[in-house]
Amino acid sequence: MKPEKKERIVLTNVIETELDILKRHVLVLQTLKQNEPAGIIKLSELTKHPQHMVRYSLRILEQEGLIEPSPQGAVTTESAMKATPMLKQKLKDMQETINEIVKELG
Repeated sequence: MKPEKKERIVLTNVIETELDILKRHVLVLQTLKQNEPAGIIKLSELTKHPQHMVRYSLRILEQEGLIEPSPQGAVTTESAMKATPMLKQKLKDMQETINEIVKELG
């Protein structure tokens, strides 16, 4: 069964794509927190995302210092715990901006 394609418009296409990627990164991080250490195959199975997408998310999370490799698989760092509240606040700020735009549109 083929998943439904999201209907998008040019004005919001870039931000929607980036939100999809952010959502996946967060899912991979949260799944890793609950199942660490874990490798790409295990995380792919748990998140239901293809291995190449999980690999990319892990690379980004490692570049941000939120995870690190270990002989048994990826593990989260102390920075991951600190990043969660900051990420929540950034998303709330973005939500406020979106609400302002929605209000502007009437």
